[in-house]
Amino acid sequence: MLRLNMNEVKVLFFATFREKAGTKETTMTLPEGTTVADFKRLLGVRYPALAGATVLVAVNKEYAFDGEVIPAGAEIALFPPVSGGSGFPEIFRITDDELDMNELLAAITLPTTGAACFFSGMVRAETTRGEGHETEFLEYEAYAPMAEEKMKQVADEIRARWPSVEGIAIVQRVGRLMPGTPTVLIACSAGHRDTGVFEAARYGIDRLKEIVPVWKKEVGPDGQAWVEGGYVPTEGDR
Repeated sequence: MLRLNMNEVKVLFFATFREKAGTKETTMTLPEGTTVADFKRLLGVRYPALAGATVLVAVNKEYAFDGEVIPAGAEIALFPPVSGGSGFPEIFRITDDELDMNELLAAITLPTTGAACFFSGMVRAETTRGEGHETEFLEYEAYAPMAEEKMKQVADEIRARWPSVEGIAIVQRVGRLMPGTPTVLIACSAGHRDTGVFEAARYGIDRLKEIVPVWKKEVGPDGQAWVEGGYVPTEGDR
């Protein structure tokens, strides 16, 4: 009789998938040679609530795609689409602490720095665009190890487009955040204001919302719901 070699993997669930699976992590035993596509099918059998969902898969903190084989002992993270060596200062951080803009500005300021651009998102108490509604608080969570790696990727992409940028800070808060509270901060510094700091900060927040695994649950008078994005990473997002 042919016997298959089996590999044990650790599986992490985030955001809506944690609720649908009823757990934040588990272990699974997979046949050797199992691909990401095979794993998704096995997952749908084990957790029917996930069958048919758009599932993003990260293996060992990198996005993984259907044809890739899952290695033995892998850490697999499952989540819905998300709502180096430069010599310059860089900060990448997932934190439950308050954001201190003065501390971050000081950290990305060099003797040659003459300009810095900050973008900060915050919790709205009232949303007027689309179907208006009230928000009591937001609950943020992140796959922190991978999130900080992808923040570094965003910074590398910024440097490739705007080589005059000096310091970069990308910081995301997690936990329960009340209206008026800053939630995320993107900061870029440079020698002059006309060397790309405005564009770089805008690119940073837009790209963060595409590839950095951070999610938010919105809680209001009418109930609660996870806010999911529509962007699905491709192999070009590695």
